[in-house]
Amino acid sequence: MDTFIQQIINGLVHGSVYALVALGYTMVYGILGLINFAHGEVVMMGALTALTVIVGLADSGLPGSVIVLIGLMAAIPICMALGFTIERVAYRPLRNAPRLAPLITAIGVSVVLQQVAMIFWGRNHHAFPPILPNTVREIGGAQITDVQIAVVVIALLIMLGLMMLVNRTRLGRAMRATAENPQIAGLMGVNVNAIISTAFMIGSALAAIAGVMISANYGTAHNTMGFMLGLKAFSAAVLGGIGNLGGAMLGGLLLGLIESLGAGYIGDLTGGVLGSHYQDIFAFFVLILVLVFRPSGLMGEKLAERA
Repeated sequence: MDTFIQQIINGLVHGSVYALVALGYTMVYGILGLINFAHGEVVMMGALTALTVIVGLADSGLPGSVIVLIGLMAAIPICMALGFTIERVAYRPLRNAPRLAPLITAIGVSVVLQQVAMIFWGRNHHAFPPILPNTVREIGGAQITDVQIAVVVIALLIMLGLMMLVNRTRLGRAMRATAENPQIAGLMGVNVNAIISTAFMIGSALAAIAGVMISANYGTAHNTMGFMLGLKAFSAAVLGGIGNLGGAMLGGLLLGLIESLGAGYIGDLTGGVLGSHYQDIFAFFVLILVLVFRPSGLMGEKLAERA
């Protein structure tokens, strides 16, 4: 029972991060119908940028939470600028091109960002300094740290805030109008290009926050950390229903739980043939099942109807 509770906790932590990253995918897809495969690298850039600032301030005498906040405030605008640049330079010229062209471009941007990060930060893993209080707490015999609690709580608050932004504000109405029909939205006075750029920047800000959460939780960051994370977050977005914000949140949390429970019990189920280090297979196994049996995702009915 202790193992089950521990895996549930781990799944919620991982799933919260997947959900944040998946929101970036689903916002762009909901408006443009484009899969931004470079989004995972934006997460990586945010993590390494914040970590550079945090390491530089580690001996400043400031409280650890303040140092992390400063690092986050440095990473968010850089990632937002990066997201804006990617949309403006790589995707906007291909907006009316065949769908294969922006897909290949997205993969190319992903590779370029990995190489740029390698030039600036190298290939080595960079350790997160031990500046945050990380008390271990027990819940039903399982353990959870203060950092993990903060990851889950902050992720949930951000997700709720984003839902309110999209559903209750003028900017959100413009986003929904652009997603429904960009031509008609433009005729109604919506600046479609600005809305699309804003969606990229909001998604990139979420990516920066997710990057800091990951590096704080795992204690490290490196130039290829965004690749697998991006694929898993994409799987989460597809699971929930890509283009649906609520679906991205649900898909991220479900994928985190499935992955953690699978990693915890796969050894027993296979008689030791497979171990917990095979946990990555669950994300893609779920992706295959969803694409085969429910391509629109768990909450993708509206998207399916619109298509």
